[in-house]
Amino acid sequence: MNKEEYVPNFIFEASWEVCNKVGGIYTVLSTRAKTMKDKLGDDVMFIGPDVWRDKKNPLFREDSELLAAWREKAEQDHLHVRVGRWDIPGQPIAVLVDFQPYYAIKNDIYTSLWEDFGVDSLHAYGDYDEASMFSYAAGLVVESYYNYCLRGKCENVVYQAHEWMTGLGALYIQKHVPEIATIFTTHATTIGRSIAGNHKPLYEYLFAYNGNQMAEELNVQSKHSIERETAHHVDCFTTVSEVTNRECAELLDKPADVVLPNGFEKDFVPSKAQFARKRKKAREKMREVAGALLGMEFDDDVMIISTSGRYEFRNKGIDLYVEALNRSLRNKDLNRQVLAFVQVPGWVSCAREDLKERLASGKKYDTPLEWPLLTHWLHEMTHDQLIDYLKRYNMWNRPEDKVKVISVPCYLDGNDGIFNMPYYDILIGMDLTVYASYYEPWGYTPLESVAFHVPCITTNLSGFGMWVNQLLGKEGELADGVQVVRRTDYNHSEVADAIKDSIASYASFTPEQVEAVRANAARISDQALWKNFIQYYDKAYDFALRKARERRGE
Repeated sequence: MNKEEYVPNFIFEASWEVCNKVGGIYTVLSTRAKTMKDKLGDDVMFIGPDVWRDKKNPLFREDSELLAAWREKAEQDHLHVRVGRWDIPGQPIAVLVDFQPYYAIKNDIYTSLWEDFGVDSLHAYGDYDEASMFSYAAGLVVESYYNYCLRGKCENVVYQAHEWMTGLGALYIQKHVPEIATIFTTHATTIGRSIAGNHKPLYEYLFAYNGNQMAEELNVQSKHSIERETAHHVDCFTTVSEVTNRECAELLDKPADVVLPNGFEKDFVPSKAQFARKRKKAREKMREVAGALLGMEFDDDVMIISTSGRYEFRNKGIDLYVEALNRSLRNKDLNRQVLAFVQVPGWVSCAREDLKERLASGKKYDTPLEWPLLTHWLHEMTHDQLIDYLKRYNMWNRPEDKVKVISVPCYLDGNDGIFNMPYYDILIGMDLTVYASYYEPWGYTPLESVAFHVPCITTNLSGFGMWVNQLLGKEGELADGVQVVRRTDYNHSEVADAIKDSIASYASFTPEQVEAVRANAARISDQALWKNFIQYYDKAYDFALRKARERRGE
């Protein structure tokens, strides 16, 4: 290590997803926590929203003895917190803060934000207030703990805030506790996601978009404003990939100071002794469910593929995945039966009772159930994009169809009523996964796939896909374990054909070829472990601590 590098003695890290599993940032923080804990012990504090309040939070273990003196001081100052440990590997200290009291003074908070940093909260709506009040409360937690426990004792202190939801707190610390170095990480720009989500071409015209103008057009002025001003004012601005860094430079008028790629830990991947057994069990379960739903038997030679993630039909490439499956129905080169799952949570009503009854009976059936397209009923069967697509193209999983498409519109948490197996216990049974993303700042789903030795197809518009290309020094191919398809604003049909061809190609691989590809996929995942990526965080800490010293005139 460079002797001149500044290293933090204490790190605060705030996110809406601390002890609150709602998206990909949860994976970023929870998998990195052990690496941080190994380096700094209990001199790392994660701050999250107390959204569970009086109910038991399954991800948080409260400890009345931990930081008891400070907690008492915080309560005296009317700062209501719960202190304990995040129930993840590493068991780091977590502080959950009640942000409800600050709604009463939100106008004063927003006025100060405008006067000090030019943040426009005038057009706020939806979740802006909720996120901002949490962010403000998180800033108060940092200020309180620093003043009570660290001031005069700890020289290099860092506060890292994630996404626009925590920008207000980062700016609060910048003003009120200038001794602390601030880092702001955007995982996806508000404007970039909005442009893509509104079916506007993001990439070819990126250079021509004006972030402020687009924020007004797309009605996200306040979220864009807090994101933009935080990026400009903190000591170190970071993002998660070069893909998103381009957005930051063009739409926020501020490129990242450091790019922080998302790593992970392999502690959720079964040991070699368990791997084959778990894979066999997963495949048996998927074949069993498909057989009961469709009224036919599938032997173990069936090729099982899937896509998964948030229900963003275009941004996550679900549309292209299903289009490729539709084209595969007529692909003469496809020489195997394919079971294709779409594991994307929708507005689920309940698990299908008719399917549950068939599964419980243990019998074999030779007639399909009504609606042999999905495992759970939806609240709005007539307004679901995936079901609409399957109906429009007459993809009803007929016996003669070489490709059967099954929607699994629920969270695979082990208690869904049909599979009753967690997502990872299903993922291990796949032969191939497809994540044809249009807008994907990083992409944990393909990374998780290759960690389970399941090769995947992704695109160069995902941060992960771009990283794979950089790692390999060329465009990833299926034989490498990750195929990175070139995607643009306009080559929809070309990408669908590429996926269709790759499915047929992989279906014809020999067992020896398959094992080689699976091994290559696993090797790629090994390069994305936190032990390899934590160096970028060290670089960001050093950058922020140096900048904070300059800001203070030291």
